[in-house]
Amino acid sequence: MIDSPGLCRELRCLVLATTSRCHSVTPLGGMIVASEIVEDCSSHDPLLDIDSLDSSSGVKSDEYLELQFRVFRLTSLLTFFSVGIAGFLYGIQASASLLFGALSGIFYFRLLARGIGRLGTSSNNIGKVQLLVPVILVLVSSRFPQLDLIPALLGFLLYKPALIIQFLSMP
Repeated sequence: MIDSPGLCRELRCLVLATTSRCHSVTPLGGMIVASEIVEDCSSHDPLLDIDSLDSSSGVKSDEYLELQFRVFRLTSLLTFFSVGIAGFLYGIQASASLLFGALSGIFYFRLLARGIGRLGTSSNNIGKVQLLVPVILVLVSSRFPQLDLIPALLGFLLYKPALIIQFLSMP
């Protein structure tokens, strides 16, 4: 009988050994014998082998940071154009409200992305701090007569088209 931690340890060992030795051991189209790989991996515990996991997680975190920066740049570009169009069509009060909402949306997205980036490494859940941003946006825009609520909420949602565009442009 194999306990579940032992089974998980052996499966991880199998996956790590398969990816590292697959090309050098098997001929093209060959089969990998699992018992040989598990015997080779029994000398070290793959759960404690951080070095083998760092290279793949480093690549993923770099890709994630690059994706964040692309979304931030696109959101900033959309904000610039939408504030200019709102200022031209609806006046300075609507464009200021849109700008305030867009900046709070960028701040919200940054907090959310930071929480997701820490999800596997130092945290097991996403923080709830970013949920205060739309609440504060509504409170501030209703408190000050210089800000309109609807343009501020539309500005807050400007990060979503940037996410959709990034999703559609991914290969």
